[in-house]
Amino acid sequence: MIGRRSGRAVGLLLVPLLAGCSIGDIRRNPPTEPSSRAAVATPSPSAAVAEVRRVRVAVPQRYDPPYVEFVDAEHGYALFANCGEPPPGDDCPAWIFATDDGGRSWRELRHPHPAAENHQLYAAPGVLTLWSEPHGWWTSTDGGTSFTHTLDGPPPQWLGAQGRFQLIEGSGQVGEWDGQRLRPLATQPRLPAMNTVDAGDGPLVVAAGEKDGKPYAAVSFDRGRSWQQTPVPAPDGPVGVLRTVVDRDGTAWLVGERPDRRSFPALWRLGRGWDPIRAEGHPPHIQSVVPIGGGLLAVTSSAGTGTATVGDGRYTELPWPIGPDRSLSVLTDGTIVAAGGDGDILLGVGQVAERRWTEIILDRS
Repeated sequence: MIGRRSGRAVGLLLVPLLAGCSIGDIRRNPPTEPSSRAAVATPSPSAAVAEVRRVRVAVPQRYDPPYVEFVDAEHGYALFANCGEPPPGDDCPAWIFATDDGGRSWRELRHPHPAAENHQLYAAPGVLTLWSEPHGWWTSTDGGTSFTHTLDGPPPQWLGAQGRFQLIEGSGQVGEWDGQRLRPLATQPRLPAMNTVDAGDGPLVVAAGEKDGKPYAAVSFDRGRSWQQTPVPAPDGPVGVLRTVVDRDGTAWLVGERPDRRSFPALWRLGRGWDPIRAEGHPPHIQSVVPIGGGLLAVTSSAGTGTATVGDGRYTELPWPIGPDRSLSVLTDGTIVAAGGDGDILLGVGQVAERRWTEIILDRS
């Protein structure tokens, strides 16, 4: 399976995730043509958010809430793929909807293979990829109007959408996407272990990994042509997985996930070296952590309001309308997405901690 990352979306979840959305399958005879009925949002007041965009779509009530994935503040997809106990069959097919106006309205797309044992949806700017187990992958580059079918491995269109620099699976090398494949860099970072690489829009590329609980990192300032091994100060406790992310400001971060994947992580920010980030008053466990610009990270947890900033040495709760146990990610245009298990999501548009929040809700007919 391919990873849950929406194009250049930035999000580091501290709990194990299945690739995509393991939400089962659905049965109903699919339409022969994409639906011409456009579902349009009706205004709904809310004291917690600036706007609620609530839309009713033509999906039977027996379906579970959808998996919703946005690629920027305007474009997103919704997959309904679970309708209860019956085994997979034509009476419970998958439904897909798309929005081009930030969830104000949704149009139905024709799913290329709606009856399957397990449905997944992956979205990135310009790419929509579907997995229908065991029948293979379907990929669209025209917003779901048409799809191409592949059987083996993630489609190249999706791989290319994951960023210019990526780890080449099974090789332990950093590759650069050349439009067709990941080409190994001529010069590789010299690290005893490597499990993550990320790059911003500029020349900075960061690779990192962990071995025997010790973090390692290397930095390139010339798009991977040369590398400098950069010592990482010892963390305040064990680290199970080390991840790196370069945010939209060009700031590089390391997040050291704990072995239980839930405890508050070790954090570093790249300055002259890797500076440890303190967070006095932080809760013992968190759900996700993402960079939001301005040298700050946003954290979601089950404590307090559920969201706080980290980066100035303190854990400071934010007045965002995000409840506990939601997971954050940052899209390519800087929009923050807060997602939970109920199928509803919040979109936060703005800068750093100043965000205007919109709730997206899809109701079944």
